[in-house]
Amino acid sequence: MFRTLIAVGFTFIAVLTTGFARAHSPAEVERTMQAREKYFQPIDKPAPGFTLQDADGGRHSLADYRGKVIVLHFIYTACPDVCPLHAERIAEIQSLIAGTPMKDRVRFISITTDPANDTPEILRAYGPARGLQPGNWTFLTKASAQPEVATRKLAESFGHKFIKKDGGYQLHSVVTHVIDGKGRWRANFHGLKFAPVNLVAFINALTNEGEAPHHEAGQSLWDRVKARLGKIF
Repeated sequence: MFRTLIAVGFTFIAVLTTGFARAHSPAEVERTMQAREKYFQPIDKPAPGFTLQDADGGRHSLADYRGKVIVLHFIYTACPDVCPLHAERIAEIQSLIAGTPMKDRVRFISITTDPANDTPEILRAYGPARGLQPGNWTFLTKASAQPEVATRKLAESFGHKFIKKDGGYQLHSVVTHVIDGKGRWRANFHGLKFAPVNLVAFINALTNEGEAPHHEAGQSLWDRVKARLGKIF
């Protein structure tokens, strides 16, 4: 799987740097996603706002990231199963983005739903353990003056339900949220089985929203992607 992702990444990088996907509108990509990616959910409404802090006490709000596409998800570090897998999937996406011209226009944000137990030391250690790179990724928790439930309430505003169980475990959904540079919540990618290249394609469309299309007439976006990526799919 990892070798396949590397192959997808390098090929997709080549596609992007030659200008192939640079000007496909989000609407076109959205139509393709709905047809080809069953874990994709289009959304178009203002993203829930937040003001949180990182492990070092630095303040982060949604408004701080205007002009950037945000890939956001909710986890807690004591989660024994899906949260580590979700973080590793985000790290895969981050790695693919890192080799493209859009790397400086994308931010990855993880938010803990267990701020009482996810101490600054734990937050600092979690990313490196899961392959997440600090350059354009941050792990956020509640601000010092906020109640313990602040991040869980934020997760609920994104459609999640976190149910606390004995032993400190939480039952919760697994969703990757995408927010555009204007602060609008544009899509969800549900679970962990979506194709990473599909999320990358959607992010790429958002980073280049507003540019005029310049692709071959008569071919769908997916056909052009397949032609470039060959047997990977």
